[in-house]
Amino acid sequence: MNYGQFLRMMPEFYLVLILLVVFAIDFIMHRSQKKHDVMFGVTVALMLVLPFRIAFLSEPSVAFGGMYIASQAANVMKVILSVGTAIVLLMAEPWLKNEGNRHEGEFYLLVLSTLLGMFIMMSSGNFLLFFLGLETASVPMACLVAMDKWKKQSAEGAAKYILTATFSSGVMLFGLSFVYGSTGTLYFDGVTDRMAFMSQFKSQLPMLIMGLVFFFSGLGFKLSLVPFHFWTADTYEGAPTPVTGYLSVVSKGAAAFALMTILMHAFGPLIEYWEYLLYIVIVLSITIANLFAIRQSELKRFMAFSSISQAGYIMLAVIGASQTGMASLMYYVLVYVVANMAVFTVISAVENNGQCSTVNGQSLTSMRAYDGLYQTNPRLAFLMTLALFSLAGIPPFAGMFSKFFVFMAAAQQGSFLAYFVVFVALVNTVVSLYYYLLIVKAMYINKTDTPLPTFRTETMTRVALVLCTAGIALFGICSCIYDWLFAASAL
Repeated sequence: MNYGQFLRMMPEFYLVLILLVVFAIDFIMHRSQKKHDVMFGVTVALMLVLPFRIAFLSEPSVAFGGMYIASQAANVMKVILSVGTAIVLLMAEPWLKNEGNRHEGEFYLLVLSTLLGMFIMMSSGNFLLFFLGLETASVPMACLVAMDKWKKQSAEGAAKYILTATFSSGVMLFGLSFVYGSTGTLYFDGVTDRMAFMSQFKSQLPMLIMGLVFFFSGLGFKLSLVPFHFWTADTYEGAPTPVTGYLSVVSKGAAAFALMTILMHAFGPLIEYWEYLLYIVIVLSITIANLFAIRQSELKRFMAFSSISQAGYIMLAVIGASQTGMASLMYYVLVYVVANMAVFTVISAVENNGQCSTVNGQSLTSMRAYDGLYQTNPRLAFLMTLALFSLAGIPPFAGMFSKFFVFMAAAQQGSFLAYFVVFVALVNTVVSLYYYLLIVKAMYINKTDTPLPTFRTETMTRVALVLCTAGIALFGICSCIYDWLFAASAL
């Protein structure tokens, strides 16, 4: 074996170096405030360098006979997810400090391990490497969900996540066995090539279609698409807020990109079959999630159903299976990262306010705790409003443009069903505006005698909010960003 091929995996290679540096710091230094500052500073600094390191990889790289393929689109997606992870680390700093540094080293190592798995997953050209990357991302994620293990909800959420992840992995492997049995290969390009001769062996086609259905079902669990979403609300509620934000944004973006890549490059000839799967899943995900979100009074459960709905919108970009669809997906994930992380950063700031642990007998993640927030913390309320408006797709924020591009990508498919799905998504956008405005109403209109006290947010929280707010405001104005993504997604 030519071990020099590992050097072609530069993003993953650099991420492994970060892991080793963080592990060495955690192993050598004693638990103290100095260790907290050093570990946080080194990790965030190295993570902020990572996107720039990846951005200079202009040429696609291939390793291990085509098992690893780092396309230009994959590298761009890695930049987006690296920025999202850096924001998560900034948001988590006050929480880690309040926890007395008990989990600091483990938290950073687990987050970086899941990101490494996502990188491998997005650059795989073989189902075996894809599955290894998926599990590398999923198993540490279960540990992150359970980091508040002394809390009942955290243990419950982690148990549901790991059981669901195990079941979905089994379903996916079952489907991949069908794919291998019908085509004799696990390479994406190899599966496509074998399908060119499938007309001569029609008896193998049903097995391949069943493999596609089981594979899609297994990955549907990871994306929390309806009807594979039942774990989502309990896991989001039980996990620490920084982990919930990471799970809802970075993990979902990587899975969506990988799904689109595989459907286009491995199952492209079967588009007439998986297109109908997408139609059904998109309509169910957006509609059911919106209806359930209206009923929620706990903010993290509310954001869980919001993320299910957003996953349905992301899948609209997959329908077209085109360069426009790929660019729309990456742009949507980019905007979703900054808008959703802004919401979770505000939730985390309120949780770690240092003034009180409940408001009017309600937990700090309850929607009732945000009654009158504008009176005592107007800046946080304003930034929360901007983020919610962007998630709802209200102009002129970036979320409106992201929804427009995925609608355009889906409509380019040209069929009546595609137009119908876009129409359903448009109607549901109005519904989503209603439930997002429920939080705005609580902050600005609802009256209470004992609102959340005025408090000063941590420095790193303010940095994360500035980055997210700048993204919400600028990504919709700077058209060059979408043009860059469109050029990078050339098939």
